[in-house]
Amino acid sequence: MDFAFDARTEELRARLLAFMDEHVLPAEATADEQRAALDSPWRTPPVVEELKAEARRQGLWNLFLPDAELGAGLTNLQYAPLAEITGRSPQLAPTALNCAAPDTGNMEVLAQFGSAAQRKEWLEPLLAGEIRSAFAMTEPDVASSDATNIETRIEKVTDGSGDYLINGRKWYISGAMHPDCRIFIVMGKTDPDGADIRRQQSMILVPRDTPGLTVKRAMQVYGYEDHYHGGHAEVVFENVRVPATHLIGEEGGGFAIAQARLGPGRIHHCMRLIGMAERAIELMCRRAVSREAFGKPLAQQGVVQEWIADARVAVEQLRLLVLKTAWLMDTVGNKGAHTEIQAIKIATPRTVVDILDKAVQLHGAGGVSQDFPLAELWAAARTLRLADGPDEVHQRSLARRELKQYR
Repeated sequence: MDFAFDARTEELRARLLAFMDEHVLPAEATADEQRAALDSPWRTPPVVEELKAEARRQGLWNLFLPDAELGAGLTNLQYAPLAEITGRSPQLAPTALNCAAPDTGNMEVLAQFGSAAQRKEWLEPLLAGEIRSAFAMTEPDVASSDATNIETRIEKVTDGSGDYLINGRKWYISGAMHPDCRIFIVMGKTDPDGADIRRQQSMILVPRDTPGLTVKRAMQVYGYEDHYHGGHAEVVFENVRVPATHLIGEEGGGFAIAQARLGPGRIHHCMRLIGMAERAIELMCRRAVSREAFGKPLAQQGVVQEWIADARVAVEQLRLLVLKTAWLMDTVGNKGAHTEIQAIKIATPRTVVDILDKAVQLHGAGGVSQDFPLAELWAAARTLRLADGPDEVHQRSLARRELKQYR
C-alpha cells in the first residue's frame, strides 16, 4: 500500500499551489471590488479572465477531464488532490482552471454521450472557456431528491418535423444567471407513462436564446449570490421548441446519463470541500495565535485546541476516504465505487460544515462578516448537503446495501 502521489500529480500540485499563492489568493479582494463596481452581480470581474489566461498559459486547464484528447488526461486519483487545492478559493480557482460546476459535469455528458455535431457546437467552446452552461434538473413543485418525480415534459411535435416541445418549471438551476451561459442541458419526461420509471426521462440541449425559455429570477443561497456556480435561477420552459438533433443519447436515457454525470461531480465537490476545510483550519490557527482573551492567547484556550485538533483528525479521515473512492472509480468504475461515493457525499459536507462553524465561532463577529471568507464558505458547504442528492437519500441507499447481505 503506497500513500504517495505519483510524479505527475506531485508536479501538478507544486505548480497549482504556486499559482494559488501567486495569482488566485491575491485576486480575491480584487474580484470582490470589481464585482461591486459592475452593473450586474453576474458579470465576470476582469481579474477572472486574467486568471484564466494565466492558468491556460501554465497548462493548468481542463484538469478534470480524463480524456487526454480533450483535457489533461488525469485519473480521478490524480485529479482529486488538485481539486482539493482549488477548494481553498472556490469562488475563483475552479473557474480560473475551467474546472467549475456545472460546466464540468455538462462537458463530461457531452464528451460521453453527445453526438459529433453536439460536441462540435457546444463542447468545444466549453472546453475553450469561451461560454458557460447550465444543468436543469431540479423542480420546485416535486421532491426532486427522487429524480423520477420530475414533471417537465419533452414531447415530440406531431407535425412530422421530429422536433420536441419542452414545458416545465425548474429552479436552483446552476449556471443559469451567468451572462456567458449559452446552453442548457434539460432533463424531462419523454415517456411519462412508461412501465420502467427509470426510462421515462430524457436529456435535451436547449440554447439559451430559444423562444419560450425564460430565466425568471435568481435564487440566493443563504442570502449569497453563488458566483462560483454561475448563479442559480428559476427557469420556465413554455412551448420551447428544439430539433430532434438536440436530444442527448436516446429517448429514455436521461436517468442513466444523470447518474453518470453526478458520480464524478460528487467526488469533485468532496475534494473541494476538503480544501475549504483546510482554509478554515489555517484561518483558525492564525486567529488563535494572534488574539488574546482572559489573559492568554486563544491558542492556549483548551476548547480552541480541541476544535483545531478535531478538525485536523476529521480532514485526514475524509481525505483518505475520498482518495480511496477516487482509486476505486479508476479501477472498478463508478458503479463499483457506488458505496464509497455515497459515503463521501454523506460524510464530507456534514463534517466540513462543522469545521467551518467552529472557525466562524473562533472569529467572533468577524466570522459572519464579509471581512473573512468563512460565512460564504459555510453557506457553500451547507448547500452541498442538498446538491447532487440530500444526505438522507444517500443514507437510505447505503443502509439498504448494507442490510441486503443479512436478509
